[in-house]
Amino acid sequence: MKKFSKWLNVFLVVMLVGMMAACSSNSKETSSAEKIGGAEGTKDEKVVINIAYGNQPGEPIDQLANKWKELAAEKSGGKIELKLYPSSQLGSEKDVVEQATMGNNVIVMAGYDFLMDYVPDAGILTAPYITDSVDDLLYLTTTDWFKELNTSLNEKGLDIVVTKTVYGERHLLTNDPVLKPEDLKGMKIRVPNNQMSIATFEALGATPTPTPLGDLYTSLQQGLIDGAENPLPVLAGVKAQEVSKHLALTGHQKFITSWVGGAKFIQSLPEDVVQILRETGNEAADFARGVLEEQNEQVLADFQSQGVEVHEVDIAPFKDKVKPVYEAFPNWTPGLYDRIQELVASQK
Repeated sequence: MKKFSKWLNVFLVVMLVGMMAACSSNSKETSSAEKIGGAEGTKDEKVVINIAYGNQPGEPIDQLANKWKELAAEKSGGKIELKLYPSSQLGSEKDVVEQATMGNNVIVMAGYDFLMDYVPDAGILTAPYITDSVDDLLYLTTTDWFKELNTSLNEKGLDIVVTKTVYGERHLLTNDPVLKPEDLKGMKIRVPNNQMSIATFEALGATPTPTPLGDLYTSLQQGLIDGAENPLPVLAGVKAQEVSKHLALTGHQKFITSWVGGAKFIQSLPEDVVQILRETGNEAADFARGVLEEQNEQVLADFQSQGVEVHEVDIAPFKDKVKPVYEAFPNWTPGLYDRIQELVASQK
């Protein structure tokens, strides 16, 4: 009997040690999940989220991200920490959007022209001369049509977190003057690597040349491209004006952009965190729009002082040239262009 009792005690001790080890292991796993803000985290656990974008420090988008970081921390009482990765540190826009669809801990600034790879109709928001003002584009993001768009993106693994970001009006900075579409013939123009930008500059008669934004300056220097297009602060951010000396104010795109995360990742976050992210992100976007307007004026003056010739162009021929773009995407919902025009007209 004593022998049996002895072995029973040993058995119980082994079982107890095993249970304690299992509890310790589960505790570590839960702690790890909580640190990334997953659904297993407690309400008081800190949530760290990576924020990725291609723009350079100091540009309006970078100032937006820093304001967002500040507001999110303040409104959450320090619970939310946004880690900023400017200058495409986490990869190209296209690559980071793909990372988001896989559930990675990241929210990335992505143009709707990139999102059309997932939901084709998204590209209409970046079509050339689609509206007369940025405010018209922002209005579209408040409509039932846009809600349908975001639902379709959710099904593809993406969730738009911030909708109100104004990226700016895109113009042309080239080595030789561009006063009319015909001047673009044979010119290699740097564009983002997406269907809409490529189709737009093909329609204008140029040779669109997708190049990472970070490589734009050296590509100009080495003669690989003859010019680029972007909002003025972005062109200044990469110092393109040091090489190209002709600015055509084509305004070919009034450009808004989104901040998207993976649907699974966003759903894994506590509801209060997601609400704070959306509210403070849009508040930061409003702030950055003011910064953009100020920088536009300053950059234009700086360009002129650095020897850049500024050309006011008649945009009517440019508008006429890009009309085929609206017919270039057969996978758009039939009647999409007309629906957008009706929505814009309905608010006036």
